[in-house]
Amino acid sequence: MKIVIAPDSYKGSLSAMEAAAAIERGVKKADPSIETVLVPAADGGEGTMDTLVAATAGEKKEVKVTGPLGQEVVASYGVLGGTRMCVIEMAEASGLCLLTPEELNPLASTTYGAGQLIKQALDDGFRSFILAIGGSATNDGGAGMLQALGMKLLDKNGAGIGPGGGELSHLEVIDDTEFDRRIKDSTFLIASDVENPLVGRTGASAVFGPQKGATADMVSVLDQNLFHWADKVEELTGTRLHDLPGAGAAGGIGGAFQAFFSAQMKRGVDIVTEYAGLPKALDGADLVITGEGRVDFQTASGKTPMGVAQKAKEKDVPTVILAGSVGDGVDILYQYGIISITSIIQQPLTLREAMEQSSQLLEYSAEQVVRTFIYDKPTSESEVLHYET
Repeated sequence: MKIVIAPDSYKGSLSAMEAAAAIERGVKKADPSIETVLVPAADGGEGTMDTLVAATAGEKKEVKVTGPLGQEVVASYGVLGGTRMCVIEMAEASGLCLLTPEELNPLASTTYGAGQLIKQALDDGFRSFILAIGGSATNDGGAGMLQALGMKLLDKNGAGIGPGGGELSHLEVIDDTEFDRRIKDSTFLIASDVENPLVGRTGASAVFGPQKGATADMVSVLDQNLFHWADKVEELTGTRLHDLPGAGAAGGIGGAFQAFFSAQMKRGVDIVTEYAGLPKALDGADLVITGEGRVDFQTASGKTPMGVAQKAKEKDVPTVILAGSVGDGVDILYQYGIISITSIIQQPLTLREAMEQSSQLLEYSAEQVVRTFIYDKPTSESEVLHYET
């Protein structure tokens, strides 16, 4: 029997690789003879770079950049093993993970550091990029990133506007004469499953602003500012970002990529599983085990477990999900080849206890799932013939 193990990270507890190793231990406890293939996965959010680097035996390079509120942070970009493909995770420089809940302020937070990461990679000779843009703390339309790459964003007095989505209302002129020319010679694959437009009720500010600290009043200001930003971008490029699908990703940076870069947007989980080798690993598999910290109705929008299950279904391999917690609306997932969704929490625990014990909980749950799956299955050719008769 062959089981493919392809989980995402369990946020705050286990990396995707650590989760895969815990699941494997559980599988081997159930039956040491089972062949296991580990394919840690991600969907474009935090951990995508680490997962891709680990899956390809690549490396990471550290860079000092500007954090979301102007503080200096040490970020990294990744290089896929055996390639000249660079992986940049926006959250490394401009992510929610870099701020405390009290510090969140999308009026002031900037994507400047993400632009510095891209610039450093260009300086280091890279021209092919995977950009994972999930987990941002920003709502500036990608303005800070563009400024770091040489774009001049000027107010009515000809001075550069300040950082953050709150400053976009002062923009009068976008001057691209000093925008990094190497961008035109590069390709960018954007890992994002977000199809939201830039502005409006389903835009960046309204949908994602609150999780970045925006109050209702802030959301209104940010949306108006992004509308103004989109007007100015359209004047320069002819690209209308206002209602363009995907433009609202990561506080509007998805729109900046579509307007100023040679960029293609693709689901993050599809990019990761392709480079990690999931399609090949599924050949001859009997079962796939995947999972992440929380599974609910949002999982169907392209989160890792759903993307993995879709790939497995193409080869008629059933999928089991092991989740830290299970929320509402998971029934929709059963149409994608998922046969079971199980919480790894077996007894009352505090959140802290669950996170501290996540490795053991995951191992135990994997063992139980596999014991159930293999129960009374034929294990030899003679038994197969017996079952067929």
